[in-house]
Amino acid sequence: MSTVVLETMALSKVYGRRPVVDAINIAAHEGEVFGFLGPNGAGKTTTLGMALGLIHPTSGAVQVLGEWVTPGNTRVLRQVGALLGAPALVPHLTARENLDLMARLSPGVDRRRIADVLDQVGLFEAAGRKVGAFSTGLKQRVGLALALLNRPRFLILDEPTNGLDPAGMREIRQLIRALVAEGTSVLLSSHLLNEVQQVCDRIAVLNRGQVVAQGRVEDLLRSQRSGVRLRVPALEPAVDVLRALPGVHAISVEDGLLLVSGVDNQAVLQHLLHNGIIPTELTAQTGDLESLFMSVTA
Repeated sequence: MSTVVLETMALSKVYGRRPVVDAINIAAHEGEVFGFLGPNGAGKTTTLGMALGLIHPTSGAVQVLGEWVTPGNTRVLRQVGALLGAPALVPHLTARENLDLMARLSPGVDRRRIADVLDQVGLFEAAGRKVGAFSTGLKQRVGLALALLNRPRFLILDEPTNGLDPAGMREIRQLIRALVAEGTSVLLSSHLLNEVQQVCDRIAVLNRGQVVAQGRVEDLLRSQRSGVRLRVPALEPAVDVLRALPGVHAISVEDGLLLVSGVDNQAVLQHLLHNGIIPTELTAQTGDLESLFMSVTA
């Protein structure tokens, strides 16, 4: 059984009376890319903040690499690399100088590693340029290089491909898989579900502070029932009718279309026609991470 590199135990954070993170239990394992997903405001950033000792939990606990983490106990985080949001860079310094500054401030980091990480993230040629003139994508690459300086056993990445073009996104995906092959475990938080489906082994989906799905990507997609996307003259009557159809797992609305999971298109069509509703558009849904995400967060 693989080692757990990140585990939360009934982890909660309440601001005022509002639970932002509500007693969640997630586990990321060694040697995998773990996807951490959820809509804006789901509690992902707060959870990662508690995992990195930046935020006090209201209750519950979090372990990283087998050690408890709190704002007063962050020793284990020397073995962790993190890129959360926009990286904090010194704009009048070059990319190489920013890395050199971080290396000087970080115990145990070999400054000779700077050239390696610049090459890893595709910044070797731009290393001598001041980062203040960098695009968002190039700044993200510098942030990723900073996260890799200490040869982390566990790497936490929040939207690492922000600002990158498609070729840059593919390079980062390839880098993530290469890091895992070399022994680094990765937690990836991203809104790009196609990217997550391509690179992640397991995922957890957070919605309104609670875990609504967790497991291996292939298992979750395999268990996802067939579904139908349809347009009807009136939404509410159709929703009421479809709720009575045996096998319906979830019904949601997106861009004026009804998304019905758990049944096939023939069953939906026959049931609607039997109840006097004629759809103007009806297509079968393919099982993918976007469909799963929408069904559990709707």
